[in-house]
Amino acid sequence: MSAVSAVFAGIDVSKARLDVALSSGEQWSETNDDKGIHALTRRLRDADPALIVLEATGGFENATAAALSHAALPVVIVNPRQVRDFARSTGQLAKTDRIDARILALFAERVRPAAKPLPDEAAQELDALLTRRRQLLEMIVAERNRFSSAAVSLRKGIREHIRYLERQLKGVDTEIEERIRNSPIWRAKEDLLRSVPGVGPVLSRTLIAELPELGALTDKQISALVGVAPLARDSGKMRGRRLVWGGRGPVRAVLYMAALVASRNNPVIRAFYLRLRAAGKPPKVALTACMRKLLVILNAMLRANTAWNPTFAQDSC
Repeated sequence: MSAVSAVFAGIDVSKARLDVALSSGEQWSETNDDKGIHALTRRLRDADPALIVLEATGGFENATAAALSHAALPVVIVNPRQVRDFARSTGQLAKTDRIDARILALFAERVRPAAKPLPDEAAQELDALLTRRRQLLEMIVAERNRFSSAAVSLRKGIREHIRYLERQLKGVDTEIEERIRNSPIWRAKEDLLRSVPGVGPVLSRTLIAELPELGALTDKQISALVGVAPLARDSGKMRGRRLVWGGRGPVRAVLYMAALVASRNNPVIRAFYLRLRAAGKPPKVALTACMRKLLVILNAMLRANTAWNPTFAQDSC
């Protein structure tokens, strides 16, 4: 397919509908169900697009993306914030489903994000379990906060709800454990990750499910993907403060807690943290640097298929 004739597609996904736009100007809609997805796949196969872009919409996009990928069509799911920033840069401030589909098609044509194979069903289920675990933890914390200020007459109900949520959490943890242990590949990865002081089951399983690229990318690439790589803010003679942002929030959240533990119990990370503090770095800056260093160590370990070794950890950074 020549660059002149290449067609790019954007699909705006909602719970009930799929709004589709092609870079050629053609637009149409399908229902977001098996019948609509089948019709969409057949029509896009005839259009032979160079790239199809969908936004992440809380899971409503998964069935469509899976069907398109299974049909050997080049599909990629992108961050909605990135697309909205792109839309603003083009001067497009209005927002409707049809407009969003056109913007996605234009984004596909101009930015051309790399199409990647979608996670297999087992990885998607593990990711869903981890998401549910985070939701349960948030609800437990919220109920505990309510309990402290609730009227006496309400406390029994809140206490019972907390116990129910804790049972649900225990069940989810058990299912996650079983899925990891029943997969030889995941079990081997977890054993390597858990050999690092400061890395517990939450981080290891989050990395397996939500960062499958770990061990396959360079240190700079994996740091940028997670959102722990310092970004420059320079202009002319001005040298702005380096900041980290973006990336995969759920991974970064659990990596923060692991780095906090590692800064106290992992000899390599602790020495690094103390050296930064002695150099005058604020605690949060030093801890963010520890997050990146821990991630780089884990990336190198999986790449080399090597368990924790302080000497190897020092040499890999």
